[in-house]
Amino acid sequence: MYFLMAGIALTLLKYFEIGFVADLSWWWVLSPYAMAVAWWAWADTTGYTKRKAMEAMDKKKQERVERQRESLGVGRRNRRG
Repeated sequence: MYFLMAGIALTLLKYFEIGFVADLSWWWVLSPYAMAVAWWAWADTTGYTKRKAMEAMDKKKQERVERQRESLGVGRRNRRG
């Protein structure tokens, strides 16, 4: 996502000829888009995005269970062993 935002910012700066970016080659300005594509390809092939999505779902599920326990007055069990 950061590569995409950098690419958009550099493209706008180049298009409106603002700052040092106006003097850069278009290859440099458009390179963050290529890096974003490479990142997304790597993340999808290695399962990184799926793993992060599963972690987020598990976290939401655990928070929901904790809220329900607290609303029932049960709370966490103390296990000693």
